[in-house]
Amino acid sequence: MNDSHPTGGPVHTPHIRSSRRTLLALIGASLVAGPVIATRSASAAPAGLDDPAKKEIAMKLVSSAENSSLDWKAQYRYIEDIGDGRGYTAGIIGFCSGTGDMLDLVELYARRRPGNVLAGYLPALRRVDGSDSHEGLDPGYPDAWRRAAQDEAFRQAQNDERDRVYFNPAVGRGKADGIGTLGQFAYYDAIVMHGDGGDGTSFSSIRRRALDRARPPAQGGDEVTYLNAFLDARVWAMKQEEAHEDTSRVDTAQRVFLRNRNLNLDPPLDWQVYGDSYHIG
Repeated sequence: MNDSHPTGGPVHTPHIRSSRRTLLALIGASLVAGPVIATRSASAAPAGLDDPAKKEIAMKLVSSAENSSLDWKAQYRYIEDIGDGRGYTAGIIGFCSGTGDMLDLVELYARRRPGNVLAGYLPALRRVDGSDSHEGLDPGYPDAWRRAAQDEAFRQAQNDERDRVYFNPAVGRGKADGIGTLGQFAYYDAIVMHGDGGDGTSFSSIRRRALDRARPPAQGGDEVTYLNAFLDARVWAMKQEEAHEDTSRVDTAQRVFLRNRNLNLDPPLDWQVYGDSYHIG
């Protein structure tokens, strides 16, 4: 990915999504701020990233890293091949033509809006799944995606797939571990980047690495200690991939909130990603 800042598109490191097909199968099968309390007991109900105001913050935080912008809603129409070997990357969470989540999204949209502008590309999307090929997609697919993004039904389909595949699993796992809003966001950001398959840098592998060093509140551990262990494991996983060598989305964002004991992710929030500064009041 290049270092420029085009309007509405990612500019920094490409996502790693090789594990997302595994995640889809698993889900289908089972489904800088003021101080706050630094620890939370296992019996205390953690705050939820699924609160609408907190979810909006989460989307802005991810967009700052993925798109160099807080305007995450501008990304419904975004589509580009960022050269990461996963074909086209598009939409609010970086659905990829080579990893299956884009195919699932377009299939959902076709069920809800038969005959839409993307429906004719479904055979090609099925053929290119698992590769970086554009065969059958070029030259018209990117323009069709942008036209589809004008349809509220397609925007809602993106929201729903984001929640089903990434957001809800992260929040649910975080609540089960007894961690609050910041920790749930750390889980969500990790799943967005790494997916949750069986490889050593997937979300579940990152979590297991953290559990080797610390216990989460649900197991009687200290929340800050556990989250530091999780972020350490996340940084390790990022450094295994050349595209993720810049770990500022952890070091100068999530780690800043944790150092300030902002476990509830309460604004005002100030952070940096890739040297760019951001603020939520």
